[in-house]
Amino acid sequence: MSLRIALAQVDFLVGDVPGNVDKVLAFAARARDELQADLVVFPELALTGYPPEDLLLHEGLIRNVEKGLAVLAKRLVGIDAVVGHPERIHGRLYNTASWFRAGERIAAYHKHELPNYAVFDERRYFVPGRLPAVVEVCGMRVGLTICEDIWHEAPIRATVEAGAEVVLTLNASPFHRDKQRLREEVAARRVHENGMPLVYVNLVGGQDELVFDGFSFTLDGAGQVVQRSPGFVESVEPLDLVRGEDGRVRPVPAEIHPIPEKEERVYEALKLGLRDYVDKNGFAPGVVLGLSGGIDSALSCVIACDALGRERVEALMLPSRYTSDMSREDAAALAANLGVEFREIPIEPPFQAFLEVLREEFAGYPADVTEENLQARSRGVILMAVSNKKGKMLLSTGNKSEMAVGYATLYGDMAGGFNVLKDVPKTLVYRLAEWRNRQGGEPVIPERILTRPPSAELRPGQRDEDSLPPYEVLDAIIELYVEEDLPVDAIVARGFDEATVHKVARMIDRNEYKRRQAPPGVRITPRAFGKDRRYPITSGYRGLWR
Repeated sequence: MSLRIALAQVDFLVGDVPGNVDKVLAFAARARDELQADLVVFPELALTGYPPEDLLLHEGLIRNVEKGLAVLAKRLVGIDAVVGHPERIHGRLYNTASWFRAGERIAAYHKHELPNYAVFDERRYFVPGRLPAVVEVCGMRVGLTICEDIWHEAPIRATVEAGAEVVLTLNASPFHRDKQRLREEVAARRVHENGMPLVYVNLVGGQDELVFDGFSFTLDGAGQVVQRSPGFVESVEPLDLVRGEDGRVRPVPAEIHPIPEKEERVYEALKLGLRDYVDKNGFAPGVVLGLSGGIDSALSCVIACDALGRERVEALMLPSRYTSDMSREDAAALAANLGVEFREIPIEPPFQAFLEVLREEFAGYPADVTEENLQARSRGVILMAVSNKKGKMLLSTGNKSEMAVGYATLYGDMAGGFNVLKDVPKTLVYRLAEWRNRQGGEPVIPERILTRPPSAELRPGQRDEDSLPPYEVLDAIIELYVEEDLPVDAIVARGFDEATVHKVARMIDRNEYKRRQAPPGVRITPRAFGKDRRYPITSGYRGLWR
């Protein structure tokens, strides 16, 4: 007695129910015809994509889903299929997994545990289910769960008590740098509690700030990984279940795709997030970005070329009176290494025009950061003009360290439609650049970009560390204050200078207004700015009350 399951990790487009139905049918046909599978399993909310957010409040989306379910019931033939979707019952909306067989829906499971933390907001839309769902297929009793359910004991226990011999879980679990380890650890705890195999099918693809990395997997009854799908790509992987002589259902070991090292995982997430954002939003010509000769814009340009192809990337060097020859040379060398379209457009003419227009308004005031910001905004105007004219999305290039403390110019270097490095700390920017340079052939990022002190080059002799602590210190404080929510005294107790911690915390808090106006970017840490961290702009909080 055996059951072949196909794990279909698919890149769905949020809101495109007809297109998503077509994908379900295409992958189901592959599972049936190429893998000879008995059952194909799709991710959570496959028909709407994840997360559909307030589209779930729109009557048109729900009607489209109902039409989609009717199409699936009619056209899913020759194979059982489990598909995730929202479902309205008596005016209430459920996060549902439906089991289709031979032209009808034979079972439905409603998600029990609705996450309402970090990037999740499911209680805004759904009501929880209460009942288990177990279906017999090929002589085996298969229980259904959805994503958050396996992070709790009760849903799995209820499924076991209902007679399940193996658990399927449909997931839309977004990436962060250590997420796969956590998924497999949590799944193993559920297996150890109940002693039955678990099949975990995950979504893949980019959706605004989120990246879904796939890595679907199967655990045997001892909690050991016996199958793992590849990461960051669509795939349909076979898994055979057999009944042993002792009567227990066991998965047959299959291909276990490795989990890459941290830098590669992050790099692949950034690529996928950028590619899907550009393509799903219809920027067919690609992207344009400013190359400064520094590390952030260099890495952003390399990721864009890897994600989209060099023919869809345009780079502009926008030198000012303070731009060094080294920066111009390094930007040109990087562009040549990548083979991207590249040219220089000096910003001195528009900068001088702004100064002249504002001459009387500025009379009696000394030069300060205003003139620095005018240079950045001159660049922003030029880059946005190129974006508008050519239909290319402007890619901004700031990193998480800069976004945290506001070391960026509104309507200047923050201008853009997407920021691939938005959640990447500066120290990780360097590690990713070094990792990419080791990936075969000659290094693409010139060595001098990696070794020179970072500078905005908006005044003579400027260096980032004139305004900021060393990035090794800054990034460590940001991680503790932003990602772990530790107060200042707890961070100081970790060995950091008290004045430095207070300074960084104040900078983070008072720059929330800037971050609200920043473009979206790929989430790669457990706590990113945006969906993850929703702080008030107007706030009197200044740390612990003394």
